[in-house]
Amino acid sequence: MYKVLIFAGTVEGRTLAEHLAEKGYEVHVCVATEYGESLLPKHAGLHISHKRLSRDEMEEKMERLRDALVVDATHPYAAEVTENIRSACERTGKTYIRLLRDTQKIDEKDCVRVESVSGAVEYLKQTQGNIFLTTGSKELRAFTEIEDYRERVFARVLSLPKVVEACSALGFEGKHLICMQGPFSKELNTAMLRQFDAKYLVTKDTGAAGGFLEKYEAAREAGAVTVIIGRPLAEEGVSLEECEALVQRLLGEPECPGAQEEAQEIALIGIGMGSAGSMTVEARDFCRSADVLIGASRMLESVQLPDKPRFVSYKPQEIADFIASHPAYRRVAVLLSGDVGFYSGAKKLFDLFGDRLTILPGIASPVYFCDKLRVSWEDVCLASVHGRKNNLVGLCRKNAKVFALVGNSGGISELCRKLCSYGMSGVRVHIGERLSYPDEKISSGTPGDFSDYETDGLSVVLLENPQPERVVTPGIPDEAFLRDKVPMTKEEVREICMCKLRLTEDAVVYDIGGGTGSVSIEAARLAVRGTVYSIEKNPSAVALMRENKKKFAADNLEIIEGLAPWALRELPAPTHAFLGGTSGNLAEIMELLYEKNPSLRVVITAITLETVAEAVRYFKGNPRFEEPDIAQISAAKGRTAGSYHLMMGQNPVYIISSTGNGNTADERGEES
Repeated sequence: MYKVLIFAGTVEGRTLAEHLAEKGYEVHVCVATEYGESLLPKHAGLHISHKRLSRDEMEEKMERLRDALVVDATHPYAAEVTENIRSACERTGKTYIRLLRDTQKIDEKDCVRVESVSGAVEYLKQTQGNIFLTTGSKELRAFTEIEDYRERVFARVLSLPKVVEACSALGFEGKHLICMQGPFSKELNTAMLRQFDAKYLVTKDTGAAGGFLEKYEAAREAGAVTVIIGRPLAEEGVSLEECEALVQRLLGEPECPGAQEEAQEIALIGIGMGSAGSMTVEARDFCRSADVLIGASRMLESVQLPDKPRFVSYKPQEIADFIASHPAYRRVAVLLSGDVGFYSGAKKLFDLFGDRLTILPGIASPVYFCDKLRVSWEDVCLASVHGRKNNLVGLCRKNAKVFALVGNSGGISELCRKLCSYGMSGVRVHIGERLSYPDEKISSGTPGDFSDYETDGLSVVLLENPQPERVVTPGIPDEAFLRDKVPMTKEEVREICMCKLRLTEDAVVYDIGGGTGSVSIEAARLAVRGTVYSIEKNPSAVALMRENKKKFAADNLEIIEGLAPWALRELPAPTHAFLGGTSGNLAEIMELLYEKNPSLRVVITAITLETVAEAVRYFKGNPRFEEPDIAQISAAKGRTAGSYHLMMGQNPVYIISSTGNGNTADERGEES
């Protein structure tokens, strides 16, 4: 005998019926039409009828089903049906459960709310301009009271023969009758509003599953007023998850011995560029069969499945909490743009869910964009400046091709202005906007062509450098730098210091006593994905360093005018530090550096015995640093004198290098 009787006029009701049947409960489902029946799956535990029932017929069915629970999952506007179900339950002594739809908050300033269909008609009689009706065919007759409705009103209804016949009889024909089956995306709604030059969109507050938000947002974009027919009942009830839990609590475990609780299946889905057509078949099939879709608004809108329950979020912990608190959702689709492995939120979700995740990759934007440009992408350097910092100028200087995600409308113009200022106007710039959408736009040109160009928020860029630097070692000649009278670490010493620093590509480097910036620029070119902070107290040296920064396109070099250690306090923690001039503050500087990063790699140069003694004194007996490596370098450079070459000796330089041991404990007797 059936244990649950569901009046399923909504997607939530159909979802509940399917979930309960899968768990082993016998479920009887009442829908009002054959179309409603076609939306339910074939299942041995489901018995479906599609006859409209009067209250007496409801009572009769409830009597036959004896102790079955009754779930009212009818449409929120079916007030009379809800009242009949409730009354029939009271007369037969059945437990009544009302399953509600989720509501959505909107900005009411662009909307007009009316209490009923007749209220909408009366309001529209006082207006001018075309009307786009999305309320279906059942109440279409009321809108024929609008004087010129045959010219003003465009009605979207189901593509069923009986519906078309009834609408035609009311005078809705030709382009004024749009027969379509949803779901409808915001883009499609917007296009239709513009096609019909509609000034008003009429809808009911059908919640997320009914596509209400897609209609409301489309009306705002198209400049139309949304006329909302408000909910007729201020109802009390339970959500889908609460309803499923309540049924299980009231009925206990299903009698079917083979039924058992299944673990949630969670899939991370790369939806591609954004249009539904760019998703893989596997990804789309999972979304269609999922019980709930999770993701940012744009992701949810892109899949064009508004009949699905959804949770709007892109925060990993928030997503994990939602999934844990909604066990009724057996198949969960978490939507990510592009591919899950390319600058997505997947990394943190991996940590939260581990092996529970199914990964369905999508088409990554660099693959799509390069194919559009007919450019191979196996040698492309990948980057992103979407919500993060990246040295695109430096990457472009070193690579023939650089692809980047861009985070705002002015990001590409700012990049192009930098390329121009660094003398890199020969770089070829390709810009992709709204990739895969109908209004996709691809532009190509020089940095100068786009120095004032504003892009769409969804944009990417491919930079092609015909003459990238191929040298991978330090070694800029001394004469390449602008010098004036500012002291400079000489080339041979500088290159040894670079090796001693052991820089990484993403290093954060302090150059203390920057001088001309020779060490800073060498470091900036090696740590191309990192940042170099050059600290210099001499204003003349600072001005010269800015000129050298421009000459060498060292965009990841930040010049700090001031005296160490005080000028260092607000800077990010360094991974590496070079001390070329300490002004007698070596010990204080080292203490601050260690405080910022106990695992710091440091290199100190000294030409005076006093500085050498100060450094040795600091490291001697200091357990916070490894035993320092001390080297003395004496270099001589050849100079021509007539037909001869003379070797001219340079000042001997001491190079002292060490690494912090990473221990934050106070080594002077206190334990951590």
